[in-house]
Amino acid sequence: MKDPRLQKLADQLVNYSCELKPGDKILIELFGSQPEIALALLDAVYLAGGVPFVRHRDMQVRRRMMQGATTQQYQVEAANDSALMRQMQAYIGVRAYDNTYELSAVDAEQMKRYNKEYSDPVHGQIRVPDTRWCVLRYPNHAMAQSAQMSTEAFEDYYFNVCNMDYSKLGKAMEALKARMDKTGKVHILGPDTDLTFSIKDIPTVICDGKLNIPDGEVYTAPVRTSVNGTLRYNTDSLYMGKVYTDIRFTFKDGKIVEASCSDTEGLNKILDTDEGARYIGEFAFGVNPFVTVPIRDTLFDEKIAGSFHFTPGNSYDDAPNGNKSAIHWDIVSIQRPGYGGGEIWLDDTLVRKDGLFVPDDLLPLNPEAFS
Repeated sequence: MKDPRLQKLADQLVNYSCELKPGDKILIELFGSQPEIALALLDAVYLAGGVPFVRHRDMQVRRRMMQGATTQQYQVEAANDSALMRQMQAYIGVRAYDNTYELSAVDAEQMKRYNKEYSDPVHGQIRVPDTRWCVLRYPNHAMAQSAQMSTEAFEDYYFNVCNMDYSKLGKAMEALKARMDKTGKVHILGPDTDLTFSIKDIPTVICDGKLNIPDGEVYTAPVRTSVNGTLRYNTDSLYMGKVYTDIRFTFKDGKIVEASCSDTEGLNKILDTDEGARYIGEFAFGVNPFVTVPIRDTLFDEKIAGSFHFTPGNSYDDAPNGNKSAIHWDIVSIQRPGYGGGEIWLDDTLVRKDGLFVPDDLLPLNPEAFS
């Protein structure tokens, strides 16, 4: 028997997130070994009159290939996959990893080569700006274990988060967007954190289930050279198969001039990928009321209610600050009391304290409004 929650998710991805129209070509890329989500998506695409194409990538095979791949090898692969991506009107990427640490054996230099020669040309330069796309994780034993839940409990949590009413959340985010659009200076305070930057004249974007599932963030970007101060992130970050903890940055005129964490050498190699990697490409509020705890999965963690993320690397075309990079690393800090609290000020107004919005027009974004 088909799980009705899965059918609802597939329908939401195809018709709401990607807004698929009859005749549209869509690439479904499955990373891992959970074919039921691909089958449900194919059914939904055909029902919508779309034309699906499927790529199924085994992560053990991918890891072994990446360990020895050359620049020329990635360039050939990127040329072929770019040709396919240019023909797509939509894209759904499903990360159903059996082992979330599968790529941990790929060293930093090889990962840098992959990002620069393959990921950025195919995804950064084509998929992101030119398709209606959505990326998601799919629940399995590995993901449940990372979340420290039973598989059944995590599946319930997953579908509760992913199948929420994103149109209601989107309406609630409009007031925050309006405030950010008028803001010059942002000031963030918290444990080992005192950070200032400008977002003046940078567009603000609402994320309400169109690009990621789960979703729930409002993002912009800092003026590239305006960031100054210190920032200590309080969640672990799983990036390209490796976990980084206790990440700390010091900024001067926009640039990360000091960086440390549990693997300071590895962190700095990532930040040395290119010139743009030491500048910030995104600042965002996390506002999904049903995402409450970090599980070392960026697509979930960056949406945590009461969080923000501050992203080294490439800025998005719809919130550009001129920063270009092969990386885009969303690292999250939670400001609820159990994580040390904190404040975010927009100009001279305190808009969020200890994870809860303060002004009346932003109260509909607090979790109790969705209970």
